[in-house]
Amino acid sequence: MSKYKLIFTIPPSYAEKARRAIGEAGAGKLGNYSFCSFTTRGIGRFRPEKGAKPTIGEVGKFEEIEEERVECQVDAEVVNDVLTALKKVHPYEEIAYDLYPLETRKL
Repeated sequence: MSKYKLIFTIPPSYAEKARRAIGEAGAGKLGNYSFCSFTTRGIGRFRPEKGAKPTIGEVGKFEEIEEERVECQVDAEVVNDVLTALKKVHPYEEIAYDLYPLETRKL
């Protein structure tokens, strides 16, 4: 079965809602466990450009905001459902995310 690693950043006040939404869409399944993820906190930096409608900040001004980086595994057959669920609950106009194919082996 093909798997992906999904990584995204989100303000802490939205993180639990996002983890729940992607888990309900099928992300974070590991064997007999579900809703598995790992989170670290850090600082996100950006500058909204002309035409942007930022949730936080103003066009043309640099911003720094505390964010959570959420990582989880996603089975290939539900990856589109998971991304759709994330988009529905994420507050940002543009979601910063990475999606990597994984090589998995039985341990």
